[in-house]
Amino acid sequence: MIYLKRLVLGTRGSKLALAQSGQVADALSAATGLPVELKVISTKGDRVQDRPLPEVGGKGLFTLELEEELRARTIDLAVHSLKDLPTEDSEGLIVACYPERVDPRDVLVGQPLESLPQGAVVGTGSARRATQLHALRPDLVIKGIRGNVDTRIRKLHEQDYQAIVLAAAGLSRLGLDVERFPLDPEQCLPAPGQGVLALQCAADRPDVIELLQRLDHAPTRARITAERSFLAALGGGCSVPAACFAEIDGLDLRVRAALADERGKVNRRETRGRIEQAAALGAVLAAVLRQA
Repeated sequence: MIYLKRLVLGTRGSKLALAQSGQVADALSAATGLPVELKVISTKGDRVQDRPLPEVGGKGLFTLELEEELRARTIDLAVHSLKDLPTEDSEGLIVACYPERVDPRDVLVGQPLESLPQGAVVGTGSARRATQLHALRPDLVIKGIRGNVDTRIRKLHEQDYQAIVLAAAGLSRLGLDVERFPLDPEQCLPAPGQGVLALQCAADRPDVIELLQRLDHAPTRARITAERSFLAALGGGCSVPAACFAEIDGLDLRVRAALADERGKVNRRETRGRIEQAAALGAVLAAVLRQA
């Protein structure tokens, strides 16, 4: 029997985090009949904005403080962009729910890829995006950029960028009316888990787990199982120039992956298999690309 009278949801304080946490709160309240209260928590990744993420260092830049509050029982659940979570569960915590994935693609804001002039400056803080874009257009000048979505769009207009790369999911969740030019996965494979939210809670909270699982989306879980298995097998985090994207085709799963070597050459591979083989498919692709 569940006796909870409300749920306290931990979230980062950025506009995007608040937007997606608010959407989860509304869906949870509708599914459970319980009020959901947001608690804003600042993370190290939010506080340090003047350096590229790999230089800030360590895993959990956007998650550690939320996880500490989960363990302290000051919040019942935390909402993360799945890309921010390490591939292994943190001690005492689990991801109890993956709501349905939204658009996982990367998009260019500013100009479409084919219209960018020779030597155009494109802003991204992602090694994955940078190496794939450079493979498509070796003439492009890739320049680092940090900040939330609004900050990056402002820098596009105020600094010497002709375009910047953002996640379609973030723009949609914020409801921003900006012209965007999607990059087909054949051009730029997304990051593992891009477009997916992860609802995390303490592993010893069966009452919370049962409520969260009402929002779980089985096809999304299958897809990100393959993608996260690929990333785990590589032993990489957000600084590794790796991409993986799984799609369901009937009873099968098509998994595509890319990995850049030390010279920046992007190697791509794909495989297919049954949905229940998702974890194995991701691991196989990682092994193949490590040898490429």
